[in-house]
Parts: sequence; structure tokens; C-alpha cells
Amino acid sequence: MMPPELQPRSFRPYISSSISAPSFSSLGNGSPSQNPSLGSGVFSSGSSSGFPSSRSMKGPSRFSPTAFSHNARIAIALVPCAAFLLDLGGPPVVATLTLGLMVAYILDSLSIKSGSFFGVWFTILGAQITFFFSSSLINTFNSYTLVFLAAFLCAETNFLIGVWASLQFKWIQLENPSIVLALERLLFACVPFAASSLFTWATVFAVGMNNAAYYLMAFNCVFYWLYSIPRLSSFKSKQELKYHGGEIPDENLILGPLESCIHTLNLLFFPVLFHVASHYSVIFSSAASVSDLFLLFFIPFLFQLYASLRGALWWITKNPQQVQSIRVVSGAFALVVVVICLEIRVIFHSFGRYIQVPPPFNYLLVMTAMLGGAAGTGAYSLGMVSDAFSSMAFISLVVVVSAAGAIVIGVPIMFLPLPSAAGFYFARFFTKKSLPSYFAFAVLGSLTVAWFMLHNFWDLNIWMSGMSLKSFCKVAVVNVVVAFLVPGLALLPSKLHFLTEIGLTSHSLMLCYIENRLFSYSSIYYYGFEDEVMYPSYMVILTTFIGLAMVRRLSADHRLGPKAVWILTCLYSSKLTMLVIASKSVVWMSAILLLAISPPLLLYKDRTRTASKMKPWQGYAHAGVVALSVWFCRETIFEALQWWNGRPPSDGLLLGSCIGLIGLACIPIVSLHFSHVMAAKRTLVLVVATGLLFIIMQPPIPVSWTYRSDLIRTARQSADDISIYGFVVSKPTWPSWLLIAALLLTLTAVTSLRSIKYIVELRSFYSIAMGISIGVYISAEFFLQAAVLHALIVVTMVCTSVFVVFTHFPSASSTKLLPWVFALLVALFPVTYLLEGQVRINTIFGNGLAGDVGEEDKKLTTLLAVEGARTSLLGLYAAIFMLIALEIKYELTSLMREKAVDRNSGTRHNRSGQSSSSSSTSAFPRMRFMQHRLVSSVPSFTIKRMAADGVWMPAVGNVATIMCFAICLILNVNLMGGSDRAIFFLAPILLLLNQDSDFVAGFGDKQRYFPVAVVITGYLVLTALYNIWEDVWHGSSGWGLQIGGGDWFFAVKNVALLILTFPSHILFNRYVWSYTNQADSMPLLALPLNLPSILITDVRKVLILGLLGVVYSLAQYLISRQQYISGLKYI
Repeated sequence: MMPPELQPRSFRPYISSSISAPSFSSLGNGSPSQNPSLGSGVFSSGSSSGFPSSRSMKGPSRFSPTAFSHNARIAIALVPCAAFLLDLGGPPVVATLTLGLMVAYILDSLSIKSGSFFGVWFTILGAQITFFFSSSLINTFNSYTLVFLAAFLCAETNFLIGVWASLQFKWIQLENPSIVLALERLLFACVPFAASSLFTWATVFAVGMNNAAYYLMAFNCVFYWLYSIPRLSSFKSKQELKYHGGEIPDENLILGPLESCIHTLNLLFFPVLFHVASHYSVIFSSAASVSDLFLLFFIPFLFQLYASLRGALWWITKNPQQVQSIRVVSGAFALVVVVICLEIRVIFHSFGRYIQVPPPFNYLLVMTAMLGGAAGTGAYSLGMVSDAFSSMAFISLVVVVSAAGAIVIGVPIMFLPLPSAAGFYFARFFTKKSLPSYFAFAVLGSLTVAWFMLHNFWDLNIWMSGMSLKSFCKVAVVNVVVAFLVPGLALLPSKLHFLTEIGLTSHSLMLCYIENRLFSYSSIYYYGFEDEVMYPSYMVILTTFIGLAMVRRLSADHRLGPKAVWILTCLYSSKLTMLVIASKSVVWMSAILLLAISPPLLLYKDRTRTASKMKPWQGYAHAGVVALSVWFCRETIFEALQWWNGRPPSDGLLLGSCIGLIGLACIPIVSLHFSHVMAAKRTLVLVVATGLLFIIMQPPIPVSWTYRSDLIRTARQSADDISIYGFVVSKPTWPSWLLIAALLLTLTAVTSLRSIKYIVELRSFYSIAMGISIGVYISAEFFLQAAVLHALIVVTMVCTSVFVVFTHFPSASSTKLLPWVFALLVALFPVTYLLEGQVRINTIFGNGLAGDVGEEDKKLTTLLAVEGARTSLLGLYAAIFMLIALEIKYELTSLMREKAVDRNSGTRHNRSGQSSSSSSTSAFPRMRFMQHRLVSSVPSFTIKRMAADGVWMPAVGNVATIMCFAICLILNVNLMGGSDRAIFFLAPILLLLNQDSDFVAGFGDKQRYFPVAVVITGYLVLTALYNIWEDVWHGSSGWGLQIGGGDWFFAVKNVALLILTFPSHILFNRYVWSYTNQADSMPLLALPLNLPSILITDVRKVLILGLLGVVYSLAQYLISRQQYISGLKYI
């Protein structure tokens, strides 16, 4: 006989864990779902017979480069961890990540794969360094050991995020397959430790430290199930499944025996050790404290035994009989310990007041009920209830447990047959697969619960949760009855599944009502419970996720329709909002919003069928429902904004949030169902942009535009606002409407290019309207006291708008008028600049604003006012000239590219001949179609016309570039005192210079970096000479040899050091102009001349020139050397 490892799966001994599970005929109406884990394929859910075969049975498995298939599983752990680390690090870490990932994305888009890979890692490294300096770990923990451990945990998590990102690069899989396998193994081996620790850290931050060890235990169990259950590697060949009867060799698994053993030790001992370390002073103070130790060990131990059904103990033994004996013996012992500890820690500690039996019978009956129930559950789960004798024993055990539990809660002897019969029918349902038995159990169990509520709470005259306790008991009993009936209804034939949908929807509505009452009403938290909360937040989270899991399971078994899944998902998800917003209606408002937003995602899920796509009228209807729902829930949005900001939001912020929410809610409609409709995309962009503009600008809104509800009116009429926030100086906010109008007009023009591009009148109206709106906004926002200048500023902005629009979309006559428009714009600059100062002086002295101050004070006030206003004007004109230079540079670059394309296409056409032309036309029908469209639709202004009439563009662009650069230098002197670092940011402006025949003759694309280099050198040289002269002029005039003194020796020394830096700068600037190779020795010979300037100078700009000289010499040498080597390779 063949060994078990080589036998096909169908001939192996098999012990099913579900031998005694109910199997109704209606259960087979759904297809079984495929589990990506090995628990459902390689490791059967019922036994350990599916253990992987030995490594020696098969040679090394072949590598299969594919996408990493466990991204969703990894994201469950690392995405919340990354969000928590970003919250700890703050804005500096976010800024570092944003900048670095942008660089990595640009490198990836340029197909520089290795650069993108290292960009991601350098970004993560920079974010980690920033995190160490920006986070408050030292202030959070009172021990340097804890600070070190927390920092190490954060660094480890950051490293794991980098490993996860590295697995997304497929070129690494192709070039280094062994590294990819090691990274995958490292990720699955380390994520459970880091994720469970960070999740516990975040939970402790939120709810406190009292039960931290239990939180850690829960997270350990979750991540053990996600990552420690044996799973197939993403990068191993799937063809090996055909060997060994479908078994997968051990080497195809992600984790090995060592990692699985370490995960098991972490699962069992880490929560216990953490509890000992955090509660060492009270660990043996009471029986409940001792019970905590046993619970923290044996609950994970039971979970480990349950996970062994999915092959979690494959690293211990491969014999299924041995694994089964380990489950039974160890599970029985652990179950006894857990039951006893739960009695001490939970039952008698928290619910002792409801136990109506005196000791010692109370301990005996509680032990019988809990231990018997646990034993029956374990036996049935392990498949031990399989014959007539075991079924009879199981039924008897359940009846005894039911009777013992009923006696404990105080059920009279005369009513004792009621819970006993309920237990009998419940056990019979599992052993005989009898559906009527379950409904009998549901009826009898409901009667037992109703008696318990009547006996204990019905006669209490207590007002709780905004309602009487009697009314609350009615709702609770009805909810329990529905909960009993739903499992039975789910097992009915498919024709009656609507009863399941009705029952489950009713149960979820009542559950939302009960939890909203218990959690959201202020009078329910404390009523005789000074130290305890009646309904903790973790119960809301627990019931929510249990409900969502149940809905997903029933939907996978085709027992719930899509509409029921949609409604139930929205209801269960809406409960989470009560955790963050303290409002009595937030659950229902959130449910309405989710019901309005989610249909495109939940009701139209099957994209392969045409019927799953929305029709146009359905899209309009859903968008209208979304808008109505958002407007109906505006008070909830107001409360959410008030919770976020800490004070009532303005009308503009509220309206903008509503509009933005409508736009965001309609994104699934457009992206999933109307992605081919450009009008829908444009409308969506306009709506979202309008909301964002309202949120940012917060314009004043008339009272008639808004609905002033009592809630909003009460929040804004608080008498404490002034005492808390103080008086806020009001300023006119109506100009924000002009800016919003201008931006929306621009966005409309961008999203409707055809009308703007082909209709000259519409272009003219758009440019003039844009100029007037922005001009009035700038005048009213920054130049309120200079009314005469408003006309000049408006004319300036109109000229700018007309010039930019008609340069980008020229007309037949615009090329003759645009130079005069630019000339008018340049002429307005000095007029506005000089007139602003005169108007400001007249405003101050003519209106008596200076008061009775002295002559010197008047001069100082006037000077400060004029300089401040003129600085604002300089900034405005610098931005205008920068915009013009950028637009002209873009147009000239596009023109040259089109000319190059036309030249190349003409050359190819001449070479290929008629046959080649016909073949290319047939090979590229889309290109031919686009060419016909362009010929028939473009305006009369063509490239040749541009070349003839647009010769002014390079000159105008150069003038705009030079004026922008000059104004920025002036602003640098006025605002930053002539900072030497600013030139490195201002000099790149000169990259916008263009080749022309008037101002910059002989300047071409080859010399585009020459102006940048020469300006940096010239600026530093001139400012260095000025600093030397200034120090000598203001220094002492006596003879002295003190280094750094203000005498002639200081001047001679620093001027000489400045001259020593010239050779390197001259050589580099000559090289940048001509790019002609010189002798390699020249830059190296000039390099040492910069060292004295670096070491002994007293002027900082001379030091910078020396450092630049060293950099220039090395760069010139390396570039020349690389060109020489490339030439040799080419030869």
C-alpha cells in the first residue's frame, strides 16, 4: 500500500468535523466558496490528514512571478498601523511621506523602476527619522525602557510597510526571486507581533489600561488566524498541486516550523507576561486576579486547538490520530479550567445578584450548567456525536444543562419543564436535523426569556434610556424572540427566504433602537452605577461586526437577497457613528445617508451583466435621493462638523460640506455605471469643486438661503462663545464669492474645452469675466484703503486673463493684439506702483489717520504703510509675469514638438512611398481618424500661421521671465534681507527663457542651464563684495591685524579669497554654455583653489562660492569622464 503522503486525497482516512452537523436540503442551493487559505483545500477542516507532505518527496519548487495575492490580508493589519503612526507623528511625517511618495511616483511614471524602489525606501526612512523627532514618545511614557521599546515597535512596523511595498515591484520578482520569497516569509512572520502590539496600544489610548491584556489576547488570536494558519506562497508554481494527490509540499508554504512554533508561543504566553508586567502589584490579591492569569493562557490555548482543525499544528506531528487525541485531552482540561475561571471572574463577580440559589448549591449548579454546555459544544464541534448512544448522551447533557441554568436564574419548579423541553428540542435539532424541533426550541426559549424579564424587571418603576423600564423590556423580549426565529427561518426552502429577510431586518432595526437608547441618551449611563457604564462601546463594535459577518455568510449561502444585504449592511454600519458623535438621532441619519449612497456599490455588484448597470433615469433618481438625504441630514452634518472643529461651523462651511458630500456620494454612480459619459464626469467634478471652495472660502450666506433649525440656532447662541473664544475682528467676506465664481468659471472652461476652444466670443467673455472677478477680489481683499487703484488692478487682471486665454487658445487676430496687451500690462506696473504710494500718503494724512503724532512718527507710519502695500503689489506682478512666462514656455514647447512630429512624419512619408503610406494607413486607422478630425475641426489658426504671426512670443516670454526674476530679487531684499539661500530657489525661474533674435541671440535649448548657473555665481559675487564693503565702511579705521576686523586687511583677505573661487566658476559656466569637453585636469587643478575660501574666509557668501566651486569642479569632471567613456563604448 502507498504511504499516506502519496495517496490521493479521496483514498485517505478522513475524519470530518461536521459528521453530526445539520445538513438540510436547502443548504445546497449555493456554490461553495473558495477559501484562499489552505484550510479549505490542503488542510481539510475536519482533520489533520491534509498536512503537507515531506520536503524530501519533491525537489525544489519552481518560482512563479505573479502579483502578491495576500495584499488584502496584509492590509488588514498594516493599514490601521500606518494610520496610527501617522497620527502619532503628526503633520511633519505626513509632509515627508507626501513629498517622498510623489518623487517615487514620478520616477515610476518615467519607468525608472529601481529609482522608484529606492525612493519608496528613502521615503520610509525619512518618515521614520521625522517620526523620532516629531512624536511625543518621551512625554507619553515615564520610562526610557518603554520609550525605547515603543520606538523600536514603530520602526519595525515602518520596516514591514516597506517590505510590503517592495513586494509590489514585479521586476524584483524577476531579478531576485529568492529575495521575494524571503520578504514574503519575513512579512508573515513579523506582522502578527507588530500589529497586535500596535492595535493594543491604540485601544489602550482609547479606553484605558484596565483590560489591556485581554485586548492583546483578542488581537493575537485574530492575527494568528490571519497569518499563522498554513498558506500557500504567492510566488510558487501552482502546477505542483498535481503531485501527491493534490498535496502541497512544505516548501510551498509561506511559514516554516520555526515561525509557526514562535507564533504559537507568542499566542500562549505574551498576553500572560504582559498582564504580569502591568499588574504585578495586584496579581495575587484576589481569586479574580488569579483567574485572569489562567484565562489569558487557556483561552488562547483553546483557540489554538480550534485552529488545529485548519492545520495550525502541522509542525508538531503529521499523524491525524495524534492531533485528534491532543485536541480531546488538552481541550478537555483547558475547558474545565476556563469554565471555573469564568465562574469566578464573570458569573459570580458581575451577575451574582441574579443567582437565586444559596451556596453551595449555586456553585454546583453553575458548574454543571457551564461545564456541561462547554463539554457538549466541544464534543459536537469535534464530531464526537455520531451514533445513537452519543446522540442520546448529548441530548441528556443538554437537558441537564438547561434545567441547571434555569434553576440558577430562579425559575420555579413548576416552570422547570419549560427550559428542559427547550433544551431537549435544541439538542434534537442538531442530532436529528429536525427543523420543527428548532421552532419548538425557539418558542419555549422565548417563553423562558419572557418569564425572566417579567420576574426580574417588570415591576420596577425605573425610567431608563429615555423610556420606562417596562417599555424597554417589551422591546428587548420582542428582539430576543425574533433572534430565536431567524436561524430557523434561514433554513427554510428558498421560496420562503423573504421571511428571513424580514426577520433579520426587524431584528437589526430593534437592535439599533436599543443600542442607541442605551448609548446615546445621557440619562442611561449612570443610574445607581457610579463606576460602571451600562452599555460599553466595545459592545456596539462587537454586535456590529457580528451582524456584518452574519449578513456576509447568509449572502454567500444565497439565503439573503441583494436588497436585504444592502439594508442590513447600512443599518449595522450606522451604529458605529454613535461612538464618535454624541447625538440621539445620529444612528438613523447615518442609516439614511448610507442607504442613499450605497446602492451603486451593493445593489449593482455584478458588473459582468448588462442588467447590473444603471439606466440614465436610475442614475438621476439615485443622485436626487442622495441630495435629498444629505439635505435631510444637515443637522447631523452640523453636529459632526461641530465635533470636529470644537465650535459651531459657519453657514458656508455647512453648505460646502453638504455639497461636497453630495459630490463624493455620487462618485460610485459615475465611476461604476456612467464612466463613459463625459458630461456626468464634468458635473461631478464641478459639484465636488464647489463644495471644496465653499469649505475653504466659507462665504457669507443670507439667512434666507439656509434653514435655521432649533439645534443650529441653539448651538450658535451660546453665551459662553465670547468668554471662551473672545471677540473676533470681522472683515468683509463678500469678495470670496468673486473668487469662487472665478474658480468655478475656470473649472467649467477646463471641463468644456470644445466650446471655449472653438467659440471666440465665449473665450472673450470668459477671459474678461475672470479678470474682473479676480481683480475686484484682490482690490477688496488687500487694497481696501486705495480705492483709486481698484480700476488699475482690475484692468491689470483683465489684461492678464485675456493674454493667457488667447495665448493658449489663439484666434485669427489675437496674435496681432496680444503684444499690445502685454505692453499695456508692463506699462501699468510702474504706474500702479508709484500711484499706490501717493494714494496711501494722501489717505493717511488727508483723512487725518495719523492723528497728533510727531513728524518723525508720521514719516515712519507713512513709510511702513507704503512699503507694505508696494510689497503686496510686487508679489502680485511677480505672479502675473510668472504665469505669462509659463504659458509662453508651454506654447513654444508644444509648437516645437508639433513641428518635430510633422518633420518626422514628412520624412517617413518621402522615404516610404505610396505602398508604405497605404499600409501605415491601414495599420493605424485610429491615427488616421484623429488626423481627419483635426483637419476638419481645428480653427484657421494653424502652426504655420503661429510661426508667421507669433514671432513676438519668445521676446515677450523673456521679458516676463526677467521682470519676474527681478521683482523676486527685490522681494528677497525687502522681506528676507537679501538671503543668500533664496537665489538657489529664484535662479530656476530663468529656465523659462526662450531663444529669440532680439534679446538673447545665440541662446538655445542647449544653453538653457547657463543663465541659472551664471546668475547664481554673479549674485553671490556681487553680494559678497557688498558685504565686504559694508563691513569695512562700518568698521574701525585704525591699523589692526585682528582677523575679521573692519579694516583694510579684512577687505584684502576676503577679496583675495573671493578671486580664488573664480577659476572653477568660469570653467563650469563655459562648460554649461558650450558643453565642449576640456582637459580633465583643468577642473581638478581649479578645485584646490576653493579650499582656502572654505577654511579661512569671514564672509558667508565667499564660503558658499568656495563650496559651489568644489561641487562644480567635481560635477564637470564626472560628466566629462562619463561622456568620454560613453564615446569609447560607442566606438
